[in-house]
Amino acid sequence: MLHLKLPTDPRWVGIAEMQIEDILADHAYCEQKAASSCISLILRYHDLDHLVDTLTPIVAEEWGHFERVMDQIRKRGLSFGKPRKDEYVVQLFEFMKSGGSRMHQLTENLLMNALIEARSCERFKLLSQNIADEELQKFYYELMISEAGHYVTFIELARYYVGPEKVNARWKEWLNFEADVLRKMDLRGDRMH
Repeated sequence: MLHLKLPTDPRWVGIAEMQIEDILADHAYCEQKAASSCISLILRYHDLDHLVDTLTPIVAEEWGHFERVMDQIRKRGLSFGKPRKDEYVVQLFEFMKSGGSRMHQLTENLLMNALIEARSCERFKLLSQNIADEELQKFYYELMISEAGHYVTFIELARYYVGPEKVNARWKEWLNFEADVLRKMDLRGDRMH
């Protein structure tokens, strides 16, 4: 369903589990950024009622995820820590085509968000199936389902505004680029992406 071109290296889960404090902190920041990204889209495209109505509940859901991750951090007596640069997202930003029409820019933003949600969904699935902590297994399973829904929503919004043909062609380019990004990145267990 996710159509990712390169699966996460299976070693990632074991490394992430050994660095669970870092993973949970990074995950919390990812949820905060996801909510902020949706808010930015709503503010920038406030005249697109369908987009505003679709993204508003996602903002609340992503912020709810942030709160839930913070609960997991606090429950375990772990530290939230300071935000870290997300090299994965930095590279995706660099791939965004600049210029063009307003709808072109909207499509680029929606597809980048869809890709981040897809990769998060895939990683949450890995954690839910492989991590020893049963509470975190259930937690990540629930979030996996939510992220899959967000991924689909972003793709569908892009198709709604610019049409399936253009979106599908650009989506393939995004998927290929993201696979190259992962191939070149060091395997790190202290980051969600």
